[in-house]
Amino acid sequence: MKVELKRLKAPFNFEAHNEQGQTIKIDGAPDIGGHNNGFRPMELLIAGVGGCSAIDVVLILEKQRQKIEDLEIVLHAERREEIPKIFTKIEVEFLFKGEIEPHKAQRAIDLTMEKYCSVTTILEATCEITHSFKVNGK
Repeated sequence: MKVELKRLKAPFNFEAHNEQGQTIKIDGAPDIGGHNNGFRPMELLIAGVGGCSAIDVVLILEKQRQKIEDLEIVLHAERREEIPKIFTKIEVEFLFKGEIEPHKAQRAIDLTMEKYCSVTTILEATCEITHSFKVNGK
């Protein structure tokens, strides 16, 4: 795996490129001189939790022959005040639409969060990660 960053605008605005040609913009907070022109690095970690868990959950539910019409994941994270300002808590909420049996959704999420999601495994060494879900608003 290879990712390259190229500076777009001083001091902190960068664009990251992966080997497949995809890009994502990164920037610092305005209070340190950033311009709000991209994700902050810690936001990228949270997005990684969402993306990794989404892929795993969808794969598991598809194997269980569940019909997912839509999936939204909402993540909330808290960080400590001391430097380094690592995460202390991450809440992951899965919002499903479709023909999904709740016990199968629960099982898929448990497997994802406890076994398959590499990003979650890395972060749970330093913070509490919780999860919840709703199927069709319930």
